[in-house]
Formats: sequence, C-alpha cells, structure tokens
Amino acid sequence: MRFTHETLPQRVVFAAGESPAAVAAEVEALGGSRVMLIASDREKELADPIAKEIPVVLRHDEVVMHVPVEVARRARQAAAAADADILVSVGGGSTTGLAKAVAMTTGLPIVAVPTTYAGSEATNVWGLTEGDTKTTGVDNGVLPASVVYDAGLLTTLPGAMTVASGLNAMAHCVDSMWGPRADPLDRALAQEGIRALATGLPAVADDSTSVEGIEQTLYGAYLAAVAFASAGSGMHHKICHVLGGMFNLPHAQTHAVVLPYVLAFNAPHAPEAEARIAEALGAVFDTQAAGAGLAALRQVLDAPKALRDYGMPEDGIAKAVGPIMKAVPANNPTPLTDENLTALLEAAWAGDPID
Repeated sequence: MRFTHETLPQRVVFAAGESPAAVAAEVEALGGSRVMLIASDREKELADPIAKEIPVVLRHDEVVMHVPVEVARRARQAAAAADADILVSVGGGSTTGLAKAVAMTTGLPIVAVPTTYAGSEATNVWGLTEGDTKTTGVDNGVLPASVVYDAGLLTTLPGAMTVASGLNAMAHCVDSMWGPRADPLDRALAQEGIRALATGLPAVADDSTSVEGIEQTLYGAYLAAVAFASAGSGMHHKICHVLGGMFNLPHAQTHAVVLPYVLAFNAPHAPEAEARIAEALGAVFDTQAAGAGLAALRQVLDAPKALRDYGMPEDGIAKAVGPIMKAVPANNPTPLTDENLTALLEAAWAGDPID
C-alpha cells in the first residue's frame, strides 16, 4: 500500500445549545477583536445571540447562492472599510462560501457556524460565479480556522431543506470514494459518514427538533466534508457545479437529485467503493447493494426527484454536456462520453427510475 494523505488543520467544537459562548471562545483564541459577522436575513434570529457575545464591528447580510463575484467584491470592500480582523459566518453553504471569498483576498481567519449540512465549513474549496459560469478552486487560506457545531441552531431548519442538505453531504461521501485524490483514509471517513447520515437523517426527518438526530447528521456531514476536501471533487460535484452556475439551480436540491444517477453510473466500475457504500447503508437499511440502500434512504426521506422541478430547462442538457465533459476528472471509474453523460442528465432532468 502506498499513498499520501493530507489532513487539513482546523479546530472543531461540538457545543449543542452553547454556540454564543463557544464562538466567543474561538474568536478570543484567534485574537479577534473586530468581527465581521456574515449572516443572511434568514439567519438573523440565530445570529443575534452570537453577536451579543463577540466584538462585532460589522454585520453583513448580502448572501447570495453560488457567491456571485460582484457580491464577493462588495463583501471584501465592506470588510476593509470596517477594518475587520476576523470573520464569523452563521448560515449554510452560501454564507460560508461568502466568508471564504473574503478570506481568500484578505487573509482573515474564519469561525464558521453552520446552520445546514452543507459541509463547506470543513473544506478548503471555494466557489465563485460570474455570469452563468461557476468556478471552484482550492486554497488553504479559505479553510475556516474554527468550526462550531450547535445542533440547536438546526432545529428550525425546514424538513425539505434538511433532506436536500443531508443528501448533499451524502454526495460528498460518495464522491470521496473515487475523487481524483481519493485514498484509503478518505474512503474510511466517507463510509462512516454515510452510516451516520443514513442514521441521523431519518430521525431528523421524523422529528426536526431531535438534537440527537441532528448531532448524528452533523457528525456525518463533517466526516463527509473532511473526506471530500482530501479526495477532491469527482464527477458528481462537477456535474452539479456546472448545472448550478449555468441555470442558477438550488445547490442542495441539485445534489440530492443527481446523486443516485452518478452512483448507478460509477458503481459497476468501482467495486470497492460500491461495497463500502453498500455496507454503510446496509447497517441502517436491510439492503445488499449501494443503489438499493440509497433508494431506501431516499424513499424514507421523500427526496427531491427531478432537475426539472428546480428550474432546469430541458434544452439546457445539451448546453451543459461540453462544460461537464471538460470538468470531470480523467480517473472517473466509468469512462465518460457525450452519449452516456447526456443519458444521465436526461434521466436526472426527468426523474426517471433507476434500473
């Protein structure tokens, strides 16, 4: 066995119901005295108790999905004008993504407080959208220095968003099985992440206030993101990033729809990955195959089913094929062609049953 694995440096705090004190402690430990607090209007009530405990010099609420470059530019200008020396983000992937965009050019440390299961807080991946093109990259400078997970902040997350966001985390796990830099440690982390998500998500879907279920799901989402940061972005994420930027599709729902189609596409040529995924899902559902286990989970969760339901035009399929072909890593388990990619996108657009 020979491989190289890089573990990213980050402090992670699980503190159910204690995020204000926990965030204040992280800000102090990082030497922050002038906080730029990034939280959308939707997250205001969750951010207010945190704001009371930290030295905020600016509250910034312009958060937009996929982080348009002009939104990032205004946030960077606001950080400079306020002379901020640390960033605190309270929100989902778009909020964390905006904090990363500011950190990328300012070098300011981030304390991330997730309110979804997006996982961006545990990766060094950034994304910016210009026009209809979303560009992603890797920069250790955007990795949050600290993450505070507070299950209490997710008890009001709508059920549909919980499902989509949790399946987005599941997609991190699946892509980590065959990403361009995937190694045995990534696969082990991803396998445990799948098990935890498959355990936690049904509990939260049944009772959105279940702190135990939320914590299990957060644990799985964190493992998923750590594995993904190391393994790199595989076919699934390349598809979703192209579609999301090109058609302004909702991030989590797009991932939730595309995931079973990519799993079915790659599993026949990735037997070790398929076996790990099957084992993790089989520990929760009485299934023998990865696809069957994912289908059982999706049925319990009433998962998003079709890209057309979220605004993707049918004629966009042909437009997306070329950019996706260029983006997917060369070592994808199943060789990609215009024809089989088109068939996959057509099935995901329509929500066709998977054989």
